[in-house]
Formats: sequence, structure tokens, C-alpha cells
Amino acid sequence: MALFKKKKYIRINPSREKIVTPEQAKPSVPDDMWQKCPSCQKAIYSKSLGANKICPNCSYCFRIGCRERIALTIDEGTFTEWDTDVTTKDPINFPNYLDKVTLVQEKTGLHEAVMTGIGQISGQEVVIGVMDSQFIMGSMGTVVGEKVTRAFEKALELKLPIIMFTASGGARMQEGIMSLMQMAKISAAVKRHSQGGLLYITVLTDPTTGGVTASFAMDGDIIIAEPEAQIGFAGRRVIEQTIKQKLPEEFQKAEFLLTHGFVDQIIPREQMQAKLSLLLKMHSQKGRD
Repeated sequence: MALFKKKKYIRINPSREKIVTPEQAKPSVPDDMWQKCPSCQKAIYSKSLGANKICPNCSYCFRIGCRERIALTIDEGTFTEWDTDVTTKDPINFPNYLDKVTLVQEKTGLHEAVMTGIGQISGQEVVIGVMDSQFIMGSMGTVVGEKVTRAFEKALELKLPIIMFTASGGARMQEGIMSLMQMAKISAAVKRHSQGGLLYITVLTDPTTGGVTASFAMDGDIIIAEPEAQIGFAGRRVIEQTIKQKLPEEFQKAEFLLTHGFVDQIIPREQMQAKLSLLLKMHSQKGRD
């Protein structure tokens, strides 16, 4: 019957073109194209920071990873990493600790919070250790303690100077007393290296705090710091609550420590390799001759 006859429609093939919303039509900007300087608060085009990752407006030193640090410090093609087979354990069965370590390893591509090895600076052979705050805030656990201790022992065996770049929030709480034990363990290795008449240089970078500051970070024959690096033991808030006083703004900054004799020299990052090369030459047997 005509009453129930279907109406005929002209079919139009749907467009194969993707429908773009006004929001999608906006130009996209990569997440890492711009960065905000924590010091001057200005937006900075990431590429303008250069390899040294220094703010062009106020010279603030952005935090960099251990691989970047080694690339800036060691002669190209001369670095050999040591002790990559030392693995993290869970000595006190801390909940989800090993899962967190695995997650951070996958995210950062790092084995642990420190990288140690041997390389050359301007042709001068040196043992080097570099901490990385991207790995659980550069905290010192049993693996960090073992790798740093072995680095000093190998430096003593090879009769080489050692340079340590520190960047750490302190002892790793997930490993309990075992992490605190690393302070004495490393300091003993530092002492043996020193008794061998060998040079130890520490470079304190932002941040160097807690048990690392209280042990090998301040044990160097020469203690260098990067500009405005935070260096201390307990945090500002903890100290203020304990002594019931307001601390000065510059407290625990590299410049404050230099003024009070805890640091020998502050060296800008772009000058670091040249200055380290000079120090190695001055303290080498050839330099003394």
C-alpha cells in the first residue's frame, strides 16, 4: 500500500576526509620546545639553552643527567662505564620498592643513581663518578655505595685521580640502615685512596644534600660547586622548625658555603672541563715536574 511505501533518498558517499575540530586545528607545540627558568621565571626556547643547559637570561644551570654530564666533561670516545652488573636488592622488604626501581629504570634508561667509569679529560686519564637526580632523586642505596666504593678502589689500584659529581637527595629510605651504612663504607674507600697520595675532586651540583653531603661529597681534596647549587644536610623547613628561627634566603646555596669556607671554588658549567683539566695537570706527576 502507498501509505507504507518507503521514501527514497539520494545516498551520498561519506567523505573519507577526517573531520577536524577547531581545537585540533590549532598548531601543536612539542612539550619540550619551551622551558620555564626556575630562577628568572622566563620562558626559554629549549634549543637556546645549548649543550650546557644554561639560561641565556640569568645563567641558571638546569639540572642535567649523568650521560649529559659525562659528554660535557670527558673527551669524546674515551669513557668506559664500570660495574653495570651490580643490581638493586630489597634488604628490608620495603613495599613496592623493586617495582619502583624497575619503573624508574625504564623511564630514565639508567641502571642506578650513579654512573662510574674511566675516561680522559684533555688526554689525562681519570676515574669519574656522576650521580643523577632523575633516578629516585639520586638517593644513595647499596648499589650506589658499592659502585662508588669500587670506583675509589680501582682508582687506587690504577694510581689515578678521581672526580665525583654529586647530585642527591641523600640516603635512600627504602633501604633503611643499609643505605646509611654506605656513608662510612665510601668514606673509608676515600681515605684509602687519599693515603695512596692520589687526588680526589668533588663537584657539588644541584642538589647535594643529606647523607651524600655528610660523607664523600665533602671529603674531596678540592671541593668545587656549580653556581647557586643547593648544598646542605637537613632541609630548610626541618632546620627552621628545630631552631625556631628564619634562615637567610642564601642559606645552603653554593655562594653561602664558599663565603663560609666549605667550598674551595665555584666554577660555571661552561668552564668546568677546562678548569678540571688544569687541576689534573697541576696535581699530576708531570705537572709537578
